[in-house]
Amino acid sequence: MDLKNRDDQQTWMQRLILWRERNISEKHFILVLSFFVGIFTAFAALFLKYLIHLIQTFLTNNFDTTGANYLYLVYPVVGIFLTGLFIRNIVKDDISHGVTKILYAISRRQGHIKRHNVWSSVIASAITIGFGGSVGAEAPIVLTGSAIGSDLGSRFKMDHKTLMLLIGCGAAGAVAGIFKAPIAGVVFTLEVLMIDLTMASLLPLLITSVTAATVSYIFMGTESLFHFHQDQVFVMARIPYVILLGIFCGLISLYFTRAMNAVENLFRRYTNPYVKLCIGGVMLSILIFLFPPLYGEGYDTIELLLNGVNQAEWDTVLNNSLFYGFDNLLLLYLVLIIVFKVFASSATNGGGGCGGIFAPSLFLGCIAGFVFSHFLNGFGIPVYLPEKNFALLGMAGLMSGVMHAPLTGIFLIAELTGGYSMFLPLMIVSVSSYLTIIAFEPHSIYSMRLAKKGELLTHHKDKAVLTLLSLDNVIEKNFDAVRPDMDLGELVKVISKAKRNLFPVVDGAGVLMGIVLLDDIRNIMFRTELYHRFTVDKLMTSPPARLLVTDPMEVVMQKFDDTDAWNLPVVDDDGKYLGFVSKSKIFNSYRQVLLHFSEE
Repeated sequence: MDLKNRDDQQTWMQRLILWRERNISEKHFILVLSFFVGIFTAFAALFLKYLIHLIQTFLTNNFDTTGANYLYLVYPVVGIFLTGLFIRNIVKDDISHGVTKILYAISRRQGHIKRHNVWSSVIASAITIGFGGSVGAEAPIVLTGSAIGSDLGSRFKMDHKTLMLLIGCGAAGAVAGIFKAPIAGVVFTLEVLMIDLTMASLLPLLITSVTAATVSYIFMGTESLFHFHQDQVFVMARIPYVILLGIFCGLISLYFTRAMNAVENLFRRYTNPYVKLCIGGVMLSILIFLFPPLYGEGYDTIELLLNGVNQAEWDTVLNNSLFYGFDNLLLLYLVLIIVFKVFASSATNGGGGCGGIFAPSLFLGCIAGFVFSHFLNGFGIPVYLPEKNFALLGMAGLMSGVMHAPLTGIFLIAELTGGYSMFLPLMIVSVSSYLTIIAFEPHSIYSMRLAKKGELLTHHKDKAVLTLLSLDNVIEKNFDAVRPDMDLGELVKVISKAKRNLFPVVDGAGVLMGIVLLDDIRNIMFRTELYHRFTVDKLMTSPPARLLVTDPMEVVMQKFDDTDAWNLPVVDDDGKYLGFVSKSKIFNSYRQVLLHFSEE
């Protein structure tokens, strides 16, 4: 019965595809698909936010605001444990680092994201964050949106290029839907995912973003995600302090990026999931117990700092903690949160949870902006720095620094808070933060993992084309190998039947010893009296360089440039000969990829 239903479904789908091909052009159908991607991603975002709020409210609704709550020591461990069970036993796949997975799919020109990501990231992140995991829901929903775009395109048999565009549409729709920020959705896709900006790609991205934001407006209202009212207009005298805030945010972004990588590398040493759970769970629980604002996404703290106007309102950040009542320790408390947030986020994911760094970036930026302005105001500087305004600017600064995406930081914060009148300082702080961090880290926290492997696709066309090339596809193996103990007579017999003028010399284990060039022996190869006097090991020379089969194409081209060679041998990690790569083969492949890459 199941087989019959499946066959009927396939037949129905095939008929629909054939009808589409006859009645709707591919260009118009992409716009239709982008519209539905926007609807589906928005509903996925709304469902995720609802689940997180439902779980958090159920668990923490009766907490005591005047003191410590010991259930903070329990909930995060339970959440990571349940998430780990769900991923290992139901999903049975790695669903962490959602944005990095999208970047990898795009860089490999695959256009396919595993179908389970349509739902698995939503459930896993809802459990993690609802139980207190100190991460954000945005990266999982971005992966979900991209998976929706990939799945929808695959069902209608769209080509790889269209699938990659739909992946970008899904990401744009996810950001637009969860933040109610359509412009930021488009900019995020262009800036972070590095989808090329062409007229063919811009219109679908716009349709998806606007559709997803509209759906969110319908169900959540048209007001901004964070309520923000600008009490004091921006004055030019504050510009130097905005620049300093940008530098401060850039340095915090650098700390956040490097500390997160260091903690994640610590967790990678362990393969047993329960060891990871113990380490991550204990670390996270203790941190949340001491600093309750680290619980979940931290949006309540952001809302508080964006709207607080006096010390009494700011001091409510200390609620639910051991610091309650110690109002004079507010700044120290917030500085400690900045220091330990990265450990809480890393422990959440490293211990087996699922979440992203969108929310941690906003959370840290808001606190950083508040601490910066509140600290300087205490020194009686010539111009007053409104804490709520600088908290907003800090959000843009941290996001720009951590993600290496200044435009995303500018537009997202403006749309999140309705702070459109703050565009100038938003631009200044975002650019300052970005310029600060790129002096130390050339890649964002999302892309550095791929960049280290040479798998990152960028807007730089030459590097992008080299990334898309694979060394395996350009290795030539029609070279006749010779042994080092062969004499000249045996070598001449091999040469007489060969089609190449280059001969690799390998030992009995297949290890490359050297090469013999036809030009080097041309003057003696016809002198029969020398056939038994010379052996190959005396005639061979060392190659100008050796290529490892794991070398990225950018390294391969650099070795060709350094040696001026036309052919270079390829070996594995043990030095065993695999073949040769020629410049002409690379150039032909490069041209083919470039032509495909440049098509509209």
